[in-house]
Amino acid sequence: MKKRLFIISNRLPVNIEKVDNNLKVNISAGGLVTAIDSYINFANQNSDTAFSENFWIGVPGCSQGEWAQAQSTLDNSEYEYLPVFINHHVYDLYYNGLSNSVIWPLFHYFPSFAEYNVDYFENYVKANKDFFNVVLRNVREHDVVWIHDYHLFPLAEMIRTHYPNITIGFFLHIPFPSYELFRMMPSDWQHQILTGILGADLIGFHTIDYATHFLKCLQMVLGLEAELNVITYKNRLIKIDVFPISIDYDKFNSAYNYKEVATRRNFYRKQFSDQKILFSVDRLDYTKGVFSRLKAYEWFFKLYPEYKEKVVLIIVVVPSRDTIPKYADRKREIDEFIGNFNSSIGSITWKPVIYQYNHLNFTELMALYTACDMALITPLRDGMNLVAKEFVSSQQDLKGVLLLSEMAGAARELTEALLVNPNDTQGFAMKIKEGLEMSKDEQSGHLRVMQKRIKAYDVKAWAEDFFTQLYRIKEKQKDFEIMFIDRTTKQYLYEQYQASNKRLLLLDYDGTLVSFAHTPEQARPPGELLTVLKKLAKNTSNEIYIISGRDSSTLQKWLGHLPLNIVAEHGAKTRLLNEEWKTDKNIIINEEWKEIIKQVMEVYVKRCANTFIEEKDFSLVWHFRNADADQAKIRATELTDELSQIVHNLNLQVLAGNKIIEVRTKGIDKGYIVKQLLEEKTYDFVLACGDDNTDEDMFKVLAGFNEAFTIKIGDAASFAKYNLHTPQMMVSLLEYLGNAE
Repeated sequence: MKKRLFIISNRLPVNIEKVDNNLKVNISAGGLVTAIDSYINFANQNSDTAFSENFWIGVPGCSQGEWAQAQSTLDNSEYEYLPVFINHHVYDLYYNGLSNSVIWPLFHYFPSFAEYNVDYFENYVKANKDFFNVVLRNVREHDVVWIHDYHLFPLAEMIRTHYPNITIGFFLHIPFPSYELFRMMPSDWQHQILTGILGADLIGFHTIDYATHFLKCLQMVLGLEAELNVITYKNRLIKIDVFPISIDYDKFNSAYNYKEVATRRNFYRKQFSDQKILFSVDRLDYTKGVFSRLKAYEWFFKLYPEYKEKVVLIIVVVPSRDTIPKYADRKREIDEFIGNFNSSIGSITWKPVIYQYNHLNFTELMALYTACDMALITPLRDGMNLVAKEFVSSQQDLKGVLLLSEMAGAARELTEALLVNPNDTQGFAMKIKEGLEMSKDEQSGHLRVMQKRIKAYDVKAWAEDFFTQLYRIKEKQKDFEIMFIDRTTKQYLYEQYQASNKRLLLLDYDGTLVSFAHTPEQARPPGELLTVLKKLAKNTSNEIYIISGRDSSTLQKWLGHLPLNIVAEHGAKTRLLNEEWKTDKNIIINEEWKEIIKQVMEVYVKRCANTFIEEKDFSLVWHFRNADADQAKIRATELTDELSQIVHNLNLQVLAGNKIIEVRTKGIDKGYIVKQLLEEKTYDFVLACGDDNTDEDMFKVLAGFNEAFTIKIGDAASFAKYNLHTPQMMVSLLEYLGNAE
């Protein structure tokens, strides 16, 4: 059965306005609408990817009465529009308040502009609940939901709570800030924003920087660790990935030849035939760096006065949010600067700046893109900035220079542009001169490379990539579930065990065969466990490995008398039956790193009561099982962060286990050992049991091995096929198998 797609964004892609007492429906032409339209057209060409129906949920920007009137004129051929009606006061505090007076400035690195009003967040959550109520009336569990942007951070968790198995994607169109900025919000807000986003299956960002900042915040606020950009949260796998949004390349490239565009382009070129044209277009927003751009342009003439009357800057500012004081202040600042600048440096026949505060239609925009000699796209901070990609794509004649802020997400892809720090006024001015004097061959060379890159990963590729990764993580989640062993499964395991001749039993120790104790020394094996292991080991068809994180001397003392194999420190040392202990050849034999790590851990022992350090031959472990839970969580996160920075350039890894933080050699884990065993011998029955994150490496290796029974002790989701509640139940199962002889 085909799935239904629900797009959710703050606004619907239609705008209803009153013209002469009649309602007029305008279709929005923003980047998001274009992106999704392109993907849906692409998906519809393939029966495997097509959705049966497409819905769009958002605020309509009009009253319920006006919406009802306009229904008959709406084109529902692409989407069925589902409006969200929010109380005006609630919407103001949600949109102008938290969304654009807290999240927007903070996430764009303007922390002093953020206003932490309690009413803002309360109404932000209320508005998200209004969105959720529309979802509740229309969405079913097997549908696909794609949530967009910072207005709707809490929504995914709301949906997940009601529909546990639904497919949800979330994409953030603005930057995600560093932890040092994110933590400036009240802690409860931080927690609700992060847990809200984690309701999604796939979380997308424009750049690796934003994704890294998000992962860091998860670590510091929620104590969550990522493995290859995958988080385990509430027994689900959640992927964090990078999808730099793009444009419809062909649309902008082919527009060069449109008759109306060519006419306007020729007009501008004739109008400014004796001048170089610089062009700039932005929404009214303090993040766009318009004022910094103007100051750099002024400085350009101070450095290079010979360019006076030879250059003109056409600057278009598109109205946006001008009811918010910060935006109104910025417009007034721009207006005053341009007026003073033109009057002080200009002449009767020449204005250095031509300024328009208005919207541009597509024809005018394309004409200015293709007429100008250089585009100045220099935001102080921008999630992506599609204007840069539009400009590059439109240069069909391969003439023109892109001067781009290194603070824009697009700078990650458009590396052939002239990159500039918009805060470096003098450097900016020098870059303008460099761009004006760039040869035609150099211009065409840069544009050709950038155009190829944009065309290869256009808006269709962006959306297709997102959905491909969304479906992949959903498939991976199926392998990561809780399935407790019932009577039928137990009987099946017993039968397979009896029918096999060459068996491999891989058993973790702490938390699997014995319960955790206050100190490692208190977890000695009880007599009944030793009896069970001895009985299993005597069977010549069984090859048993105790694979533990414990040190070799302890394991030797407790289990060395049994006829089985022992692996210590997750694979660092191995003692095969009737042989001596051997150290893995890849282990770092160097005590210097241990001294460095130990000094750091000792600080945390002092800072967090009832914690201690366990020193093994090839690893160091900080234990916090006996500490205050809340304090230990904070300190564990801080220690993990500090250690991760220290081992960054060393062949070491920091591992967060069950109430422990361990530093050990990178690449040596239980999966590594199991892989070696399976390569050396052939088995017709494998049983692998463990309780911790360290055991997941073993379970992953065995995932494709049909003869393997993998068991996770505890009620957490896992790559193991089955779960058992307690170590006592695991020992009971082993005893049951031992009686099969």
